[in-house]
Amino acid sequence: MTETSSPTDARLATFEEKVANDQRIEPGDWMPDAFRKNVLRQMSQHAHSEVIGMQPEGNWITRAPSLYRKVVLLAKIQDEGGHGLYLYSAAETLGTSREEMVQALHEGKAKYASIFNYPSLTWADIGMIGWLVDGAAIVNQVSLQRTSYGPYSRAMVRICKEESFHQRQGYEATMKLAQGSAEQKAMAQDALDRWWWPSLMMFGPHDAESAHSGQSMKWKLKRESNDVLRQRFVDQTVPQAEFIGLKIPDPDLKWNEERGSYDFGEIDWDEFKRVIAGNGPCNRQRLQHHINARQEGQWVRDALRAYQRKRRTRDLPGDLPGNGGQR
Repeated sequence: MTETSSPTDARLATFEEKVANDQRIEPGDWMPDAFRKNVLRQMSQHAHSEVIGMQPEGNWITRAPSLYRKVVLLAKIQDEGGHGLYLYSAAETLGTSREEMVQALHEGKAKYASIFNYPSLTWADIGMIGWLVDGAAIVNQVSLQRTSYGPYSRAMVRICKEESFHQRQGYEATMKLAQGSAEQKAMAQDALDRWWWPSLMMFGPHDAESAHSGQSMKWKLKRESNDVLRQRFVDQTVPQAEFIGLKIPDPDLKWNEERGSYDFGEIDWDEFKRVIAGNGPCNRQRLQHHINARQEGQWVRDALRAYQRKRRTRDLPGDLPGNGGQR
C-alpha cells in the first residue's frame, strides 16, 4: 500500500478485480455502497414482481376451463411464490429485512414489473402471461445466472428452470386455443394484441435512457443490455406466433435480411411511463390487494414467531423430553 492509498482504495481494487475476473461477490465481501444499493434494488424489484405477478393468474384459478388447467395454473402460481421467497432471502443477505422491502413497496418507494399492472380479462390471457411474459422473463433472466452477486446468481439457476416450464405451459395453452374454434382463436388473438407491447416494455427503456442499466452492466449485475434482450425476445417469439397461426400486432414488423433479425415498431413509451408512475390499468388494485393480504395474514406471522420463541425455550439443555436433557 502506497502512502497515498487507503484501506478503502485497496478494498475497491479487490472488488473491481473480482468483478473483472467474473468472480462472485459474496455477502461477507466488501462492496461499494452504490453496488449494494443497486443489487438490492434489482433483487427486491424482482421479488416484488414475482409476488405481485401471482394476482392476474390467481384471478382465474376458480374459472379454469378444466381440472387439468386448474392444477397446472396452481402449480405455476406456487412456483412464482417460491421465486419471491428465493429472491427476498437473497436480498436479506445484504442486511435488509423482508419487512423493510415490503414496506418500501407499499409506500411506493420500490417498484415491480410494469407488465403486472395489466388485467387478465379472458382465459387466453393466462396463456399469454406464460408464453409472452414468462418468455420475456426467461430471456432476461438466463444471463442473470451469471450476475456478479453470488446469492442472486444461485437463486436464478432454479428460477430459470421453472420459468422455462411456465413458458412452455403458456405456449401450449395458447396453441390449443389457436387450433380450436374460430371463437377460441379470436380470443387468443385478442389476448396477443393486448399483451404484445407491454411484454416488450418489460425489458425497460432504451439503453441510452435507462437510469441504472449502464452501471449495472459495468458491475456485471446485468450481463446484456435492454435493447439486445428485447431484440432477442422478438426474434424468438415471432416464429412461434406464426407457427400457431397468430399475428403479431405490429404493422412495422418485418424480417431484416441484412441484420438477421426482425425490425419492429416503436414502443409507446408514454404509456410505459404512465404505468411505471402508478397510473396503469391495475396499479392501485394490485398494490391494495397486496397490502390487504399482508394485513390479513399478520396473525399467521405472529403465531409463527410465538411458536419459534416457545420452541427455542424448550430446546434449552435439560428441557428435551425423553433423553435426560442430552442432545
